[in-house]
Amino acid sequence: MNRKLYITSLMVVIPLLLVIGYLVTDQYKSWNADKQPGKKTSLLHATRGVQAEGKTMKSTASIAAIGDILLHDKVYEDAQLGSQFDFSPMFAPVKEILSQPDFLIANQESTPGGSEIGLSSYPLFNSPKEIVKSLQETGVDAVTTANNHSLDQGEEGLLSAIDYYEKISMPYVGAFKNPEDQENIRTFNVNGIKFALLSYTYGTNGIPVPEGKDYLVNLLDEQKIIAEIKKARTMDIDMVVMSLHWGNEYQRFPTDEQQRLAKVLTDNGADIIFGHHPHVLQPIQTLKTSDGRDAVVIYSLGNFLSGQKDDFKDIGGMAKVQVEKMRSPAGAVITYPSIEFYPTFVAENNYKNYRIYPLDFAQKNGFISYTEDEMVSHMMKGVPQ
Repeated sequence: MNRKLYITSLMVVIPLLLVIGYLVTDQYKSWNADKQPGKKTSLLHATRGVQAEGKTMKSTASIAAIGDILLHDKVYEDAQLGSQFDFSPMFAPVKEILSQPDFLIANQESTPGGSEIGLSSYPLFNSPKEIVKSLQETGVDAVTTANNHSLDQGEEGLLSAIDYYEKISMPYVGAFKNPEDQENIRTFNVNGIKFALLSYTYGTNGIPVPEGKDYLVNLLDEQKIIAEIKKARTMDIDMVVMSLHWGNEYQRFPTDEQQRLAKVLTDNGADIIFGHHPHVLQPIQTLKTSDGRDAVVIYSLGNFLSGQKDDFKDIGGMAKVQVEKMRSPAGAVITYPSIEFYPTFVAENNYKNYRIYPLDFAQKNGFISYTEDEMVSHMMKGVPQ
């Protein structure tokens, strides 16, 4: 009986010892292999490497712009409170709309040189500095300053405005205080999407740029613009956004020259162009560039706040471009899932109580006969072929 139990025990124990010995030996070999140079690899590390290698990351941001801020005397007189000016009530009806984009650009057309050098209206504008603070409080993140009125008050007015921009930390581009300022390309990072912002004008209403001070305002020189776009493209950015002061005043569609230049600049690296100067709305167009990118051109955003009236000059709006960046090991691709336009109307009562209203509100309350659908259709249907 004991002999049978002994033999049975051996038959169980011996195979068990063999299995344990095998496992110990295998574990030692594995440990010893890990000790060899260049062999520190584990299943966990290998799996993580594969996951990282195939990872795709998405970033989104909305970049928007509003049209001309061109302060005629009736407008700034309506904002006057003693020796100060408050434009915020004028923007109040559209503040909710303007707060929507992740980044908002305004075209500051009349130079805000301030009361200290004398306020003035057409044809040589000089505006209260407080307009810039009101824009900032309303949601504007940067102003473009290259336009035909940049030198209305000469170098003095331009530098006075820049001093105020810097005082309240409002980014500006298009007119500059010195060569170093002009050379400093403005870049922004919005939700992980990085872009450069450039600004140029066709001219300065015949006012010559002071000799040796070409840096004061960026003029629309095609080859110089292409060179600056290419310079920006060497920086750590995903996109180039531009503001162009171009086209013919009061024409509701772009000229052939605007369309030609838009194609040239987008083919050379521009991604979004916000247009100004016509004082009326001109359509939005999407382009396919020669290197296969998508580009967006808004030919004109009209007047956002001005004293001009009738014939579409009191209709403006905000164009908002939704930008999506897909980053993978192969690189980053920029697309535009949506482009939206929000039309606005500048209302007043005998040149008092200036207010910017959503166009739909203005039409339903009898300020204007044009509907929101009409203006959105005008902008979104593109350029007639």
